[in-house]
Amino acid sequence: MDQSLTDAGAPQSSENPSSGAKPSATSGTLTLEVTGMHCGGCVRRAETALSEMPGTTAARVNLATRRAEIDHDGSLTPDMAAARLAEAGYPASETTLVLEIDGATCGSCAARIEGALRAVPGVEEAGFNLANSTARARVLTGAVTPEALIRAVEAAGYGAQEALSGASAAEQAEARQAAEAQGLKRDTLIAGALSLPVVVLAMGGHVFPAFHHWVAMNIGMTVSNVVQFLLTTLVLAWPGARFFRMGLPTLRHLAPDMNALVVLGTSAAWAFSTVATFAPALLPEGAAHVYFEAAAVIVTLILAGRWMEARARGQASAAIRRLAGLQVREALLQAPDGTLSSVPVSALEPGDLIALRPGDRLPVDGVVTEGSSDIDESMVTGEPIPATRRPGDPVIGGTVNGAGALVMRATATGGDTMLSRIMQAVDEAQGAKLPVQNLVDRVAQVFVPAVILAALVTFAAWLAFGGGFGNAVVASVSVLVVACPCAMGLAVPVSIMVGTGRASELGVLFRRGDALQKLRDVRVVAFDKTGTLTLGKPALSGVMAEGDEDAALALLAALESRSEHPIAHAIVSAAQERGLDLPEVEEVKAISGEGLAGRSEGSELRIGNRDFLTVPLPRALAEQAAEWEGTGATVLYAQRDAQVLAVLAVSDVIREEAPRIIAALKAQGLRPAMVTGDSEAAARHVGAALGIEMIRAGVKPMDKAAAVEDLRTEGGPVAFAGDGINDAPALAAADVGVAMGSGTDIAMEAAEVVLVGGDLRGVPTALELSRRTMANIRQNLFWAFAYNVALIPVAAGLLTLWDGPLLSPMLASAAMAASSVLVVTNALRLRRVQQALQ
Repeated sequence: MDQSLTDAGAPQSSENPSSGAKPSATSGTLTLEVTGMHCGGCVRRAETALSEMPGTTAARVNLATRRAEIDHDGSLTPDMAAARLAEAGYPASETTLVLEIDGATCGSCAARIEGALRAVPGVEEAGFNLANSTARARVLTGAVTPEALIRAVEAAGYGAQEALSGASAAEQAEARQAAEAQGLKRDTLIAGALSLPVVVLAMGGHVFPAFHHWVAMNIGMTVSNVVQFLLTTLVLAWPGARFFRMGLPTLRHLAPDMNALVVLGTSAAWAFSTVATFAPALLPEGAAHVYFEAAAVIVTLILAGRWMEARARGQASAAIRRLAGLQVREALLQAPDGTLSSVPVSALEPGDLIALRPGDRLPVDGVVTEGSSDIDESMVTGEPIPATRRPGDPVIGGTVNGAGALVMRATATGGDTMLSRIMQAVDEAQGAKLPVQNLVDRVAQVFVPAVILAALVTFAAWLAFGGGFGNAVVASVSVLVVACPCAMGLAVPVSIMVGTGRASELGVLFRRGDALQKLRDVRVVAFDKTGTLTLGKPALSGVMAEGDEDAALALLAALESRSEHPIAHAIVSAAQERGLDLPEVEEVKAISGEGLAGRSEGSELRIGNRDFLTVPLPRALAEQAAEWEGTGATVLYAQRDAQVLAVLAVSDVIREEAPRIIAALKAQGLRPAMVTGDSEAAARHVGAALGIEMIRAGVKPMDKAAAVEDLRTEGGPVAFAGDGINDAPALAAADVGVAMGSGTDIAMEAAEVVLVGGDLRGVPTALELSRRTMANIRQNLFWAFAYNVALIPVAAGLLTLWDGPLLSPMLASAAMAASSVLVVTNALRLRRVQQALQ
């Protein structure tokens, strides 16, 4: 078979891996996956569109496999073929490939890796997250393989491997982070042990002048310098080798990164000191000083900073590991004959019966078939109160069974379980790139070359103004070392990682990370009514009887117990909640469009709409019924024999927490709104009860998007919360869609944010997390930029103009290391955010 693009996906030139231009494909066969085809006519049209492209020698499209193979002369790229397929109405399928990256340490690394990935033919978009060292590439399915992306990253000077998914990915990430932290710890201790004698020999005399004389008399300054040379060389060649291993290739490609700054700074200090030790005559008179301690301590302090940073980043990514820890390895499979056997969870399939003992963690999603128990769902939904689950109730994998024994039927296994989908969504959200990151990336891309230029200018300025060769070296080395693109590169992604991870623990799932930034700008929060502001199921909201209310309710509930209608369930449930005993009923029959009729204890019973009554309605009952109907409630009329028995109101009950949530939103300066397909009366009643003034009632599903646009015009950016299929257009049209996790899959797919447990308190929680995360990002960016703006001139010697000190390279390296640690530590404060309205 001819060589395909998947075998030639690396950039053609490694000299400029960050270039955004995509090279031409090599001659051969290009493979794409095609969507939208339904018949042989679709195949012919797709083949014709591809065959007519310049450079195409043959095109074959297979309906069964949905694959297109295009033979070409080398001038065709996947993007060109995809564009032609889109014009023909058959878009090429896209998928996302994820890589684990090794060796990236700063914002300029991120820009180079993204540039290398985007240069691969067939890559539509690429992003790199410095906080968790993962790169994501949106690619044309079939045109790009992980191997092609790995080759491109390696050509840019970094290591890469394909990332796993689910628990395996979490374990892989944890192992990688642990190994990184352990390696940095080892190198830090080695560098510290080797640097300590150097520091003592070089600086001891400044602290204790007698020590300098002791060294001069007993060892000799030349021997002292040689010992410092040997130990410093060992520091640079052993624990410091990682900086040269990663920094030199970037210098060779004229795309220097943070490692390159360390290499240049330490090498300059080491080289100058080496010349001063072994060939002092080559230096200007009086300039033969040694700065071995600066080179050794720079490496030690930067290693120490990266060690602390690695440990902090491990804490930042703990959310995925905690979610992975909820996954169960084995389950008790119940056979049809009732026998139990322990099987791997990976072997379970939908429909399998699983036995759960008290305290067991549920292995997969399912439905309870036997038993009753309280399930602790806090680890998935954020709701601290255990939920009682009985036969027919859904249960979530990863939650913990209480004191009861249960049998459940699996409904979702493997990657289809809610826990797996949550892990995937959290992982994708943590790898997202906010719009604010684009500015940071542009700055980071030119930052390191600008720092090198600043160091050269500093060196030249000190010589030009008579500052001395030694001071020129110290100042330029300090400029190289004090600059910190690491803090810039980490400022945004580490906050996203911690913020979205904490959100998942509180039952708020950000399916797309950019929703964090969008939510901050929201000014209108619109809600669907049924199932969002209300419970979404009818409940008895009022009873007025001619006589004993409980006796009337018990009689009518007995009659309705023979019906499967949701309103009948509401009446029966109300009687059960009151602890009423239901009498026997007989001869029950349903009259279509009117109601139910039957007999009890010799009396004839009827319940239904008003037309079903055969006797006049008393005035008091009529007035009450009219009042209920004015609120949008469904009113039922009941009679016994020739007398009216009672009138009942059934309505959708407002969620208990809804009034507090609306009040909280108003207190934050936001405008609550309601968009519903329900009647004007029902909407106005709920709106009045909650204090919602912006109401759009009687809105058809396809008109909900227009209603959202209307709200946006009136009040500003809109977040819309809903739960049903009919809410999907509004969720997609809103600036931020918030889906109730208890709703439909279609609604959740259309939303950027999902409230996993269906808890409406997640709306203010998500808004609070958005504000706190964006504020955290602003703090990090301010520190990262202000730090460099302030300290680079200080390192260059600005303070000496006012008789101030010249910044030591050792202090510069300590400040640089501390800046990254400070950014990550600041982001970790987001882990303390609590659920709103507890």
